Amino acid sequence: MSASISSGYQGLIYKVAVPSPLRRIFDYLPPESNQSIATGTRVQVHFGRRKVVAYVLDKAANSELERHKLKPIHAVLDSEPIFPTKLLNLLQWCAQYYHHPLGEVLSTASPGKLRSSISLCPQQIVYQASSNVDQPTLDSLSRAPKQRALLEFFNKKPSATKDEIESAGFSAAIIKSLEEKKFVERTERSQNAMELFSPLNSVNPNSLKLNSQQQQAFDAIKLNGDKFNCFLIDGVTGSGKTEIYMQVMQHHLSEGRQCLVLVPEIGLTPQTVTRFSNRFDCPIVVLHSGLTDNDRLEAWRKARAGSIAIIIGTRSAIFTPLPNLGLIIVDEEHDSSFKQQDGFRYSARDVAVMRGREENVPIILGSATPSLESLKNAESKKFSYLTLSERAGGAIASATTIIDTANEILDSGFSEQLLRKIDQHLTAGSQVLVFINRRGFAPILSCASCGWIAECEDCVSQMSVHAKPPSLRCHHCGITKHIPAVCPTCNGGALGTIGVGTQRLEKFLEERFSTIPVIRIDRDSTRSKNKLTSMLNQIQTGEPCILLGTQILAKGHHFPAITLVAIIDADAGLFSPDFRGQEFMAQTVTQVSGRAGRAKKSGEVAIQTRHSTHKVLTKLTRTNYKELAMYLMEERKAASMPPFAQLVLLKAEGNTLNESMNLLQQMNKVSIRLIQESNSNIRTVGPVPAPMEKKAGRYRAHLLLKADTKTTMQQFLTQFVYQIDQIKLSRNLRWSLDVDPREMI
Repeated sequence: MSASISSGYQGLIYKVAVPSPLRRIFDYLPPESNQSIATGTRVQVHFGRRKVVAYVLDKAANSELERHKLKPIHAVLDSEPIFPTKLLNLLQWCAQYYHHPLGEVLSTASPGKLRSSISLCPQQIVYQASSNVDQPTLDSLSRAPKQRALLEFFNKKPSATKDEIESAGFSAAIIKSLEEKKFVERTERSQNAMELFSPLNSVNPNSLKLNSQQQQAFDAIKLNGDKFNCFLIDGVTGSGKTEIYMQVMQHHLSEGRQCLVLVPEIGLTPQTVTRFSNRFDCPIVVLHSGLTDNDRLEAWRKARAGSIAIIIGTRSAIFTPLPNLGLIIVDEEHDSSFKQQDGFRYSARDVAVMRGREENVPIILGSATPSLESLKNAESKKFSYLTLSERAGGAIASATTIIDTANEILDSGFSEQLLRKIDQHLTAGSQVLVFINRRGFAPILSCASCGWIAECEDCVSQMSVHAKPPSLRCHHCGITKHIPAVCPTCNGGALGTIGVGTQRLEKFLEERFSTIPVIRIDRDSTRSKNKLTSMLNQIQTGEPCILLGTQILAKGHHFPAITLVAIIDADAGLFSPDFRGQEFMAQTVTQVSGRAGRAKKSGEVAIQTRHSTHKVLTKLTRTNYKELAMYLMEERKAASMPPFAQLVLLKAEGNTLNESMNLLQQMNKVSIRLIQESNSNIRTVGPVPAPMEKKAGRYRAHLLLKADTKTTMQQFLTQFVYQIDQIKLSRNLRWSLDVDPREMI
C-alpha cells in the first residue's frame, strides 16, 4: 500500500469548494447527522475562524489529510442541489478557462441572499378552502358575496399565498373572516413547489410578416431544430432582429421550453420586457443588479423552478438554473458590458455559447456591429452567419454627413452647420438625438494664469466639472470635491473650463432652443429609480424634443420620431491607447446612428470631426460597418492580435509603482522559464505601468501574455498560475488575471 494513502484518512469525505482566493478544493467529513449530500448542494463549513457557505462537488473514500486535521461539515443548507449537473459543469469550465478559484465562481453565480445560510426553498404560508366547504356553505354566504367569491376562487386555484389572493381582489379582512368561520385554513408549502408555465399556443396573432431576409434567417434557425448551434445575426440597425428573436421564441415557448435573453444594460430591460409581454401571454422576470436582493432571489427561484417562461437579464443572468431551457439569445453581443471587469472576469457572451453547447440548445447572437471575434468565428464556420442588410418595414437607411471642424470655432461644442440642421429637424416636428460620450459640464477645470488643471489625487486623471450639483468629480474612483473659488496654485481667479460634457450641452441647448424640451440621459441623470423609464416614455410620445446623452442611448432603443442624430465628437476612439479603440468607436457611431429614421420619416446622421480624412472614419461613413470590420480584421491579423491570438492581462496594484512593477517582474521571470522549458510560442510584453497608472490611490502595472492559440495559452496558464500562486505578497499588493481582456486601460 502506498505511503500517501496509508498516511491519510480512510473513510467517506466530501470535496467542497469554499469561496476564497485559494485555487483548491477542501476535504470535509460528513456532518454529524451523517445525511447524504448531493453534488451541487450548499453547505456551511468552518473555514479558518469563520463559518462560510460552500458547495459540495463530490465525495471520496479517503483523504490525504489525517483524521484530526479534517473538520465535519457544520450544516447542510438545502435538501437539493442549488446547481443542476449541466450548470455545475459549466461553472467548473469557467473556473478552469478563466483560472479563477472555483469557490468564488460558484459564489458569484449564486444570488446574493444565497451566499448566506438562508434556505434555498423556505416554507411559505398558503391558504386553501377547508374540506367541509360544500354548496350549502356557499349558499350561506349569499349576503357576503366577496367571501363566497373567494371560496369559488379556490375552485380554480386550490392554494394561494396572501399576495396572490390580494392580487385577485380580496382583502386581508375577507381572508380573516373566512378563517374565523373555519371555511379557510392555512398550511405551509415549499416555495420551490411551483407550477410549470403553460405552453403557449403555436400561432401568435401579433406576429409580423417577415421580409425575405428575415424569413431566410428564421428558416435557418428553425431548420436546426432544438439542438446546439450558434447563430450570429448580423443585421443593420432597424432590420428587425427582435422580430426574429420573438418568432423563434414562440416555437420554444409553445413546447414548454424556457427562453433566456441577455441584454447589455439595465436600461434596456424595461423596453424588452414591454415588447415581450405585449407579444407573449406568459410569465416573464428580469434579473439584474438594480433589483433588491429579495426581488432578485424571488425571480431566480421562480426561474429555477420552471414556472417562468422568459428570463431577461444582464450578464450574471447567464448563471440562472433553468430546468427546461430551450433557447439563449444574446442581444447586442458586441457590447463590452457583457465582460465582467473585476473579481471573476468572465464574458457572459462566451459563457452563453458554452452553456448552449453544454445544454445542447440553440443560441442566437445578434448585433448591428458584431465583434471581430464573432465575425471570425462565423468566417471559420464555428458560428452560422445570418445577415440582414435592409431595414424592416420599408425604412430607408439614414444619409450621413461629415462636418469638418478642424478650422472652425465651435459654440459650446457645436458648429454653425450642425445647429442649422438641428433647427430644421425640430421645425419639421421631429426629434433630434445629440450624442457625446462625456458626462458632466466639462472634462477639465484649469487656470488661465498658471496652467493649473484640477486632477484627482487618487487617480492619474483630470476631474470633470459638474453643474448639477456644482462639484468636481472623478469618473474613475468616484471622489467628489467642491469647485475652488480661486486657483489653489497661484491664488488667481482666472479659472475656466475646457471642453464640453452633457451638462454644458444641456444648458446651451436649453438656451438656444428655449421652446423645445431637452432630455439629458446619462449615468448622472438616471440614478433615481424609474427616472430612465419616465424619460423614455416622454420621448415615445413623439413630440419634438432634443434627446441628449451618452452610450446609454446607443444600445437598442427604438425612437420612431428621431430623424437627426448629431455626433458631437467622433475622434476620441480614433487615437485610443487600446488596440480595440477603433472597433469600439465604429460600433458606437454605427449604433447611435441607427437611432435615426427608424419609422416612416427618413433620417440623417451628422458627425462632427477634426479628422475628416481619417481612413477608419471615411470607410465607416462611405461603405458600412462590415467593410470596416474586414479592414480592421486584416490589421489585427498582421499584428497577430485578437481574434488571431489570445491575450491574457496580468494586473498588479500596490501603494507604489515600484511594488507593482517588481511583483510583475517576478511573475515574468516565472513565465520566461516556463516558456523556455515547454518551448511554447507564448510571448510577453512588459511589465509596464498601466495606461492609467494610478486609480483610487493605487499604482497599477500590466504584464501582457500572448499566444497564437487558446490551447497553447491554456496549457501554459495551468502551470503558470500554480507557480505564481506561490509568490508571497505583502499586504499592500494585489494581482489579478484577465483572460480575453476587453479593456487594456
